[in-house]
Amino acid sequence: MTSWLSTLKTDTPEEGYELAVKLARVAVKLTQPDAEVRDQLRPEYAEDSDALIAASQVVATHFATVAAANDHWRDKS
Repeated sequence: MTSWLSTLKTDTPEEGYELAVKLARVAVKLTQPDAEVRDQLRPEYAEDSDALIAASQVVATHFATVAAANDHWRDKS
């Protein structure tokens, strides 16, 4: 796999959130590399509120990590 993550630094919280979502998506792809299997599983979790909440929790954890790496986007001037 080629390197795609050179930094956790982002310019804005919105970019940080987008990075958090990407981190979660990449983790799923690495955990289940077969796209066909992921596509078959999607309908099962798409209507499972517990699975969707769990996915949101994963993104929130990644976002907390990105926010910390960006010192919560505070201006240090």
